[in-house]
Amino acid sequence: MASKALGMIETKGLITLVEASDAALKAADVKMTGWEKVGSGLVTGIFTGDVASVKAAVDAGAEAGAKVGDVVSVQVIARPHDDLGKLGSFIG
Repeated sequence: MASKALGMIETKGLITLVEASDAALKAADVKMTGWEKVGSGLVTGIFTGDVASVKAAVDAGAEAGAKVGDVVSVQVIARPHDDLGKLGSFIG
């Protein structure tokens, strides 16, 4: 996994995440590897690809999601350590 970037978009509510994910997937050549229900209405979408693509996708997704709901957090990790995949199969 070290060659791929990892991007995450955390939103309040599933509808906002669907909107953000749709925009992210259309904006750049990334793969949505999964999503997680965090709790208290928070959900997170996980994206992988090259660094520039993931950054563009997460930015576009956050902008689109903010139009319909609350985007709580976005994060891009350029070269995540291989052991980070132990957190869940959706990451790798």
